Amino acid sequence: MANPFAKSRPVHSPYAIYRAGDMTWHVCKTYKAPANEAKDQYARWFVWAKSPMTYGDFEGGDTYAAEVKRYGTLVAATPLWQEAHGTRLMPTPEEYLTETFI
Repeated sequence: MANPFAKSRPVHSPYAIYRAGDMTWHVCKTYKAPANEAKDQYARWFVWAKSPMTYGDFEGGDTYAAEVKRYGTLVAATPLWQEAHGTRLMPTPEEYLTETFI
Protein backbone atom coordinates (compact mmCIF):
# COMPACT_ATOMS: atom_id res chain seq x y z
CA MET A 1 0.00 0.00 0.00
CA ALA A 2 1.28 3.46 -0.86
CA ASN A 3 1.91 5.96 1.90
CA PRO A 4 -1.13 8.30 2.06
CA PHE A 5 0.87 10.87 4.08
CA ALA A 6 3.94 11.14 1.82
CA LYS A 7 2.98 14.51 0.35
CA SER A 8 4.22 17.48 2.38
CA ARG A 9 1.60 19.80 3.80
CA PRO A 10 1.91 23.38 5.11
CA VAL A 11 2.43 24.00 8.83
CA HIS A 12 -1.15 25.20 9.37
CA SER A 13 -2.71 22.32 7.43
CA PRO A 14 -1.04 19.23 8.95
CA TYR A 15 -2.23 15.63 8.88
CA ALA A 16 -2.21 15.53 12.68
CA ILE A 17 -1.44 17.65 15.73
CA TYR A 18 0.10 16.26 18.92
CA ARG A 19 0.58 18.20 22.17
CA ALA A 20 2.49 17.70 25.40
CA GLY A 21 2.19 20.62 27.79
CA ASP A 22 3.42 23.67 25.89
CA MET A 23 5.07 21.56 23.16
CA THR A 24 3.16 21.16 19.88
CA TRP A 25 3.99 18.99 16.85
CA HIS A 26 2.25 19.47 13.49
CA VAL A 27 2.81 16.29 11.46
CA CYS A 28 3.15 17.43 7.84
CA LYS A 29 4.69 14.34 6.19
CA THR A 30 5.53 10.72 6.99
CA TYR A 31 8.14 8.68 5.19
CA LYS A 32 6.45 5.29 5.57
CA ALA A 33 2.92 3.93 5.37
CA PRO A 34 1.38 3.44 8.83
CA ALA A 35 1.61 -0.39 8.60
CA ASN A 36 5.34 -0.22 7.84
CA GLU A 37 5.93 2.55 10.36
CA ALA A 38 4.62 0.33 13.16
CA LYS A 39 7.42 -2.16 12.45
CA ASP A 40 10.23 0.42 12.46
CA GLN A 41 11.32 2.06 15.71
CA TYR A 42 13.28 4.61 13.65
CA ALA A 43 10.36 5.70 11.45
CA ARG A 44 10.52 9.46 10.88
CA TRP A 45 7.96 12.19 10.46
CA PHE A 46 8.51 15.69 9.13
CA VAL A 47 6.99 17.99 11.74
CA TRP A 48 6.75 21.64 12.58
CA ALA A 49 7.32 21.95 16.33
CA LYS A 50 6.64 24.86 18.64
CA SER A 51 7.64 25.30 22.28
CA PRO A 52 9.08 27.94 24.60
CA MET A 53 12.51 26.82 23.38
CA THR A 54 11.56 27.98 19.85
CA TYR A 55 10.39 31.35 21.24
CA GLY A 56 6.81 30.60 20.21
CA ASP A 57 7.66 30.07 16.53
CA PHE A 58 7.49 26.83 14.58
CA GLU A 59 10.69 25.06 13.56
CA GLY A 60 10.55 22.31 10.95
CA GLY A 61 12.50 19.08 10.77
CA ASP A 62 12.45 15.30 11.00
CA THR A 63 11.78 13.54 14.27
CA TYR A 64 11.16 9.97 15.31
CA ALA A 65 7.46 9.08 15.15
CA ALA A 66 7.85 6.98 18.29
CA GLU A 67 8.98 10.02 20.32
CA VAL A 68 6.01 12.12 19.26
CA LYS A 69 3.63 9.27 20.06
CA ARG A 70 5.35 8.54 23.38
CA TYR A 71 5.35 12.09 24.74
CA GLY A 72 2.49 13.72 22.87
CA THR A 73 -1.27 13.33 22.88
CA LEU A 74 -3.11 13.38 19.58
CA VAL A 75 -5.48 16.35 19.70
CA ALA A 76 -6.51 16.74 16.04
CA ALA A 77 -6.24 14.66 12.88
CA THR A 78 -7.60 14.41 9.38
CA PRO A 79 -10.19 11.69 8.81
CA LEU A 80 -7.62 9.74 6.77
CA TRP A 81 -5.09 9.88 9.67
CA GLN A 82 -7.77 8.77 12.11
CA GLU A 83 -8.68 5.82 9.92
CA ALA A 84 -5.07 4.79 9.29
CA HIS A 85 -4.08 5.02 12.96
CA GLY A 86 -7.31 3.63 14.45
CA THR A 87 -8.07 6.70 16.55
CA ARG A 88 -11.40 7.99 17.78
CA LEU A 89 -13.28 10.78 16.10
CA MET A 90 -11.75 14.14 16.83
CA PRO A 91 -11.53 17.59 15.27
CA THR A 92 -9.61 18.08 12.07
CA PRO A 93 -6.47 20.22 12.30
CA GLU A 94 -8.31 23.09 10.62
CA GLU A 95 -11.16 22.92 13.16
CA TYR A 96 -8.70 22.64 16.05
CA LEU A 97 -6.57 25.57 14.90
CA THR A 98 -9.63 27.74 14.31
CA GLU A 99 -10.96 27.04 17.82
CA THR A 100 -7.73 27.44 19.78
CA PHE A 101 -5.79 29.95 17.64
CA ILE A 102 -2.54 27.97 17.97
